[in-house]
Amino acid sequence: MTEPNGSILPTLGPAEPRPGMGTTLQVSRPGLQEPPGTRGRTTIADGVVEKIAGIAAREIPGIHALGGGFTRTVGAVRDRVPGGRTSAGRGVKAEVGEKQTAIDLQVVVAYGVGITEVAAEVRENVIAAVERMTGLEVVEVDIAVNDVHLPDEDTPGTGEERAH
Repeated sequence: MTEPNGSILPTLGPAEPRPGMGTTLQVSRPGLQEPPGTRGRTTIADGVVEKIAGIAAREIPGIHALGGGFTRTVGAVRDRVPGGRTSAGRGVKAEVGEKQTAIDLQVVVAYGVGITEVAAEVRENVIAAVERMTGLEVVEVDIAVNDVHLPDEDTPGTGEERAH
């Protein structure tokens, strides 16, 4: 049996350090307070924005094709090569920054449509699609109308006809 030796341990308050008990540190991990969506960085390539803009522009009635004369000619040749496919970004140039993008489009409009109205619809659709899909702010969409497609210019197998 052990007999008490008459010593009394002092009672420590909650804020006082306890000898032999270790210390508790409040460790702050800076990344854990931030939402997961903000940890890291996302980059979007110019080609991604170009494809999105190209598809959005083609959705507008009155747009016959995208690209200038040379671009369309090279694209038509590429489309005829076995295994080749139409480039969604043909006729589109994008400059992408960290938070903003600027887009240039070269278009061919169908004869008889109001060019300014079609351009406004294209601009609106491209801005909405790019901003929705990428989160980038579209600061400008410049549209160059390079040609007017006449109904009698349709020739089978050119790959330039629009699917409606």
